[in-house]
Amino acid sequence: MAERDLVAAVDRAARLWPDRRAWTFDPGESLTFADVARRSAGLAAALAERGIVAGDRVAVMMHNRAEFPLTWLALARLGAAMVPLNPHYRGEDAGHILEHSRAAAVVTSGDLAGLVREALGSAALDAPVLHVEQLPGAGLPLEQGATPPEHTVAAEDTVNIQYTSGTTGRPKGCVLSHRYWLEIGKGLVEGFPHLSSEDTMLTAQAFSYIDPQWNLVAALMAGAHLVVLDAFHPSTFWSKVREHDVTYFYCLAAMPSLLLKMHPDPLDRSHRVRVVQCSAIPASRHQELEQRWGVKWYEAFGMTETGADLRVTDEDHDELVGSGCVGAAARAREVRIVDAHDVSVPRGEIGEVVLRGPGLMDRYEADPEATAAAFRGGWFHTGDLGRMDEAGRVYLVGRFKDMVRRAGENVSAREVEDVLLTHASVRLAAVVAVPDELRGAEVKAFVSISGGSEQVIVSELAEHCGQRLARFKVPRYWEVCDDLPITASHRVAKTRLVSEPGRTWDRVDGVWR
Repeated sequence: MAERDLVAAVDRAARLWPDRRAWTFDPGESLTFADVARRSAGLAAALAERGIVAGDRVAVMMHNRAEFPLTWLALARLGAAMVPLNPHYRGEDAGHILEHSRAAAVVTSGDLAGLVREALGSAALDAPVLHVEQLPGAGLPLEQGATPPEHTVAAEDTVNIQYTSGTTGRPKGCVLSHRYWLEIGKGLVEGFPHLSSEDTMLTAQAFSYIDPQWNLVAALMAGAHLVVLDAFHPSTFWSKVREHDVTYFYCLAAMPSLLLKMHPDPLDRSHRVRVVQCSAIPASRHQELEQRWGVKWYEAFGMTETGADLRVTDEDHDELVGSGCVGAAARAREVRIVDAHDVSVPRGEIGEVVLRGPGLMDRYEADPEATAAAFRGGWFHTGDLGRMDEAGRVYLVGRFKDMVRRAGENVSAREVEDVLLTHASVRLAAVVAVPDELRGAEVKAFVSISGGSEQVIVSELAEHCGQRLARFKVPRYWEVCDDLPITASHRVAKTRLVSEPGRTWDRVDGVWR
């Protein structure tokens, strides 16, 4: 597998498996590998005719449809970079990314064109808006003999400015090269889970997010069939898995908890899935997930900045079920646990998880200070706290910004959230620090519940936590929400919760505030 860029990966797939199904969009169309190569090349020609050249940054805002990745691959062929925009953004947050990335144009669909123009107005940009329905190779039939201009693509060329989901602050733009994507794909084909042309993969996130993109690259390199759903729908997810004969999928964050909230189905084990990879599997429910669906779930860790880094494999899965372990370093990765001075700590002690290896992001766009801080000492500093066992496997215990320092004690938000999610009434949970004059900070929990009285449920949840955690970890403040705001990566957007507080129960004073 000697490809050094996405263009070569597309051409190789079309040469090896021309008539094999490459993508199925549900709802939407199916394309063969030959279709992908032909249409992305035609679209590249159309974009070049409209002024897109090597080095341009082009924003793309669409719902999940074949034209989204076709546009990405077309831009890669031209030497331009895609700036994905979440279709659920509004004018201000989309405008920030357009302005920050210096987008030269925006490719969008007709249903989102109004929002794009609003975002351009917010950013005070005069970039052209290209309707995908009007571009040959995407919406229109290909023009006879349309070919993109010759451009030599290098592994180091930028192919994405991928903005982080902004769970703890303003999104940062990660500058990603062809090498970044091919390292991820190569790791999944040559290493665990050993994806191949026999696999049917499935993704259910917005294509503006990074996971559908690496799924697509891995499928191209493996010759696998990729099924793309319009969104993640817990009530129909497993029926889609069965319908498409899926053998592999990845999920993360709130997804497994939401799936477990669905009523058991006699067909739960009637599927062909051989591997589920997941980030942030609820440790206390790991075994339940495997028993219900009859397939092994493997923990994995990665970041937009770094790609695929740590994973549990077949070799140690059985030992680690329910342990919360995210596994050892993946192919071409090194991992350490360091203290505040970047000195490795002894095995078993807690410190920051740092990574290095080929295929990490190049930098944060227009933010040299953040880039230098993240890569200090030649290692990428994840901001995650963890410990390492004697076998070199990592256990996460929280994030620096997700630790509540209460009266000299550290409270891991994730630990409290995991306990809350074991309660039958809790759909989603998020724990944050709130200022407190006496203790420096107090613990506050936001919960989305299914049925029941607020007061009764909050009292039950406090007792539930008290039976499982030290007293200082039990949240003092509680806010019950109909739902919690979710980022494109299916994580709770804690900054929005903190900035827009609602009616809160003070457990200590016994009053609603």
